[in-house]
Amino acid sequence: MTNFEGVAPTLSTALEKRGYTKLTPVQSAVLEADANGQDLLVSAQTGSGKTVAFGLAIAPEVLGDEEKLPRAAEPIALVVAPTRELALQVNNELQWLYGDAGAQFATCVGGMDMRKERRSLTQGAHIVVGTPGRLRDHIERGYLDMSALRTVVLDEADEMLDLGFREDLEFILGAAPQDRRTLMFSATVPKPIANLAKEYQKDAVRISTVTEREQHTDIEYRALQVAPNDRDNAIINALRFYEAQNAIIFCATREMVKHLSARLGNRGFAVVSLSGELTQNERNQALQSMRNGRARVCVATDVAARGIDLPNLDLVIHADLPNNAETLLHRSGRTGRAGRKGVCTLIVPHTRRRIASRLLSFAKIKAEWGPAPSASEIHDKDRERILNGADLAEPMAEDDQPLVEALLEKYSPEAIAAAYLRSVKQGLPAPEELLQSSPDQEGERRPRNNIENGVWFRLNVGRKHNAEPRWLLPMICRAGHITKRDIGSIRIFDADSRFELAPHLAEKFMETIKVHGTGEQSITITRIDGNPERGRRPAHKRGRSGGEFREGGGGHRKGGRDRRDGRPPRHHKSERSE
Repeated sequence: MTNFEGVAPTLSTALEKRGYTKLTPVQSAVLEADANGQDLLVSAQTGSGKTVAFGLAIAPEVLGDEEKLPRAAEPIALVVAPTRELALQVNNELQWLYGDAGAQFATCVGGMDMRKERRSLTQGAHIVVGTPGRLRDHIERGYLDMSALRTVVLDEADEMLDLGFREDLEFILGAAPQDRRTLMFSATVPKPIANLAKEYQKDAVRISTVTEREQHTDIEYRALQVAPNDRDNAIINALRFYEAQNAIIFCATREMVKHLSARLGNRGFAVVSLSGELTQNERNQALQSMRNGRARVCVATDVAARGIDLPNLDLVIHADLPNNAETLLHRSGRTGRAGRKGVCTLIVPHTRRRIASRLLSFAKIKAEWGPAPSASEIHDKDRERILNGADLAEPMAEDDQPLVEALLEKYSPEAIAAAYLRSVKQGLPAPEELLQSSPDQEGERRPRNNIENGVWFRLNVGRKHNAEPRWLLPMICRAGHITKRDIGSIRIFDADSRFELAPHLAEKFMETIKVHGTGEQSITITRIDGNPERGRRPAHKRGRSGGEFREGGGGHRKGGRDRRDGRPPRHHKSERSE
């Protein structure tokens, strides 16, 4: 029998049944002598086993010296979590940990039937797990009696403050007995958390098992640079290349979750989505599909995915770049948990490489930069997986031998192998052919060669609209999904402007413009056949002639007033997008 020092015998048995052979650092830390019975402020890396850690830490208040709990009355322990998913997940973890002790549980989470929750509370519960808003509702209605409470746990305290639950938390802590024990678990301890701890904890013992912003050593980071309109295709290829047992894709908006879920579903991926507009039942079904293997890809927003723990999650994809380093680390921490290796990929449009580099630098993450997996690389990977497949290495079952012999007698080995390949490939979505993205390195400025036989295009804005290369150039790049190096001369006239592209880009550029527009209200781009200056001369203004701008040639044009803010003219309102 495994001996877990400092753990109650009943809980030690539960750990052993669960397959534990040793405790994680945070689980051991909360059992140290100086932490026993004290208020705790704990920061630990995502996936470090902190749910079990606070389950072990509250054992003295929940069990005391007993191995079995008496019939439940008023709650003696309360756990507060930021989201419904995390609260239900915490409840499941504590149930197996305290199952042999006879603990009764009640959950109080938004989106669930409040009448059922009230009945559970009335019938009695030793441990209550819930979300801040719903717990406050039950307290205010008199359904949740806090008088016998011995300990309160705030899980993911920093997330709860980020989600605006400070007032609810203060209400809950204020309603709890003064002599309670308070444990706060938080990925980071920013000033608001420190202030909350100072106000509601007594001489809290500070425990930290991870250096702030430390790169997770079990996660391999890859930054995939792509053309902006190739993001969906790059995600498809990343999923196909890694063939993870479970993968999660993070998006910035609900709309992106809908779009990407539909696109992946149409391509043959078993996909579910998580976003704030789903009902609790729909969320539960989505997570259950991931856990039982009916789905392998989850597309989610940050808020919906906070705190969820999916088994065998080997791949995290950032479809949209996170806003800060903390979010990057939190998202990425969904994989590489409990000693399991994981891969984290960032989909980086070449127009946002500088932003992605800064984000990785702030998070102290070293990522391998490169293009998204190509179709040929995926085919090579499929070949490798098929040749080394575990099903081919398994010995033949004795009952199957007669059928195997019959197959070999009727069909050639080549025909049988071909049928096997068709069967395997039938369930594999086809990879996408990707556009070539700009290979420019961060901060590197390269002179561009003159474009020969360039194709010219017209913009319907000119000098009288305050047009200037400083905002025309990035607008053209965003609109056509090209880079500055692809653009030759830019010529600005009174009423319109002209720019030059390499011949091999012209058709693709116009196709992109027709589908997506220019991204600027009222601005249009049309192709010019022949001489770009036919029937037109650069206008003269204040004695200066209109001029030509070339990228890499100083970024200045002659003639016209220079707008110092670098923005498009006011009557051409920008509709900037990523």
